[in-house]
Amino acid sequence: MKNMTAMPGYKLNEYLLVLNPHEDLRNKIMEIKTLFSESYQTSNAAYGKPFITLATFKQLEIVEERIKNKFHFIAMGHKPAKIELKDYGSFPAHTIYINITSKVPIQTLVKKIRTETQRLMKFDDDNKPHFIMEPHLTIASKLLPWQYEKGWLEYSHRHFTGRFIADAMLLLKRPVGEKKYEIAGRFEFENLPINTSQGELFL
Repeated sequence: MKNMTAMPGYKLNEYLLVLNPHEDLRNKIMEIKTLFSESYQTSNAAYGKPFITLATFKQLEIVEERIKNKFHFIAMGHKPAKIELKDYGSFPAHTIYINITSKVPIQTLVKKIRTETQRLMKFDDDNKPHFIMEPHLTIASKLLPWQYEKGWLEYSHRHFTGRFIADAMLLLKRPVGEKKYEIAGRFEFENLPINTSQGELFL
């Protein structure tokens, strides 16, 4: 498989499927992430973009178009949803995030993606797709124990409110080993009456 990934079209990429807040909300969250980074000396808080991750996976570039066709089909049948963000939560003892109170529409979407696209998203047994069933918006992850303890002591008492209409999902990609993601596709939620059997056309 390693020899294959050196061939044209067989480049191995890392992918993120995300919901992207509107610009004003992104800027507001980036200010929080930057402040956290400065206060607790953690660079990933400042560099990680503020989005809600739906799924992560690795796959060969040659499979990308088929996956994008499936995502496009799923998005056509999904309706835009209001996403509400409120205050902070944490995954002990490594991540601090903004809570999402309107979880059901996101969880419904993730389940649909998992059901219909999981097989295409799986590279091999060691690289299976990861579906985020507990939606959140990360402020900082991979924290050291002291960063988490001090940070959570502060942010568990802080307040935050924000909302946006999720009207599309973005697919981001980067070659394995690189840092910067680029946009590979945007899939608008159109709330169309889709016959799921038609989805087989995209396989």
